[in-house]
Amino acid sequence: MRKIHRYVQSLVIASALVAPAIVFAGAAPQDASVQFRVYDRDHRDYHNWDDREDRAYRNYLAEQRREYREYHKQNRREQRHYWSWRHEHPDHDEHER
Repeated sequence: MRKIHRYVQSLVIASALVAPAIVFAGAAPQDASVQFRVYDRDHRDYHNWDDREDRAYRNYLAEQRREYREYHKQNRREQRHYWSWRHEHPDHDEHER
């Protein structure tokens, strides 16, 4: 009986030591280019603000003949206007959204 108890105790300790390594090994790396997520209330969807979204935003500003201003510093009306424009000008590889 004592051998079984030691065996179970060793098994519990070993699994406690190995479990964190398994969790970290199985975790997928996060895309380093995604800076933050933005919720588009009018279209009820989320957008990852990454390099591609930043390029689209800069194209939008150029098309609107506006000077660059960081997206999160724009007022809510201007942000909503951007997302309406963005949905009219989707990327060709829209499968990632």
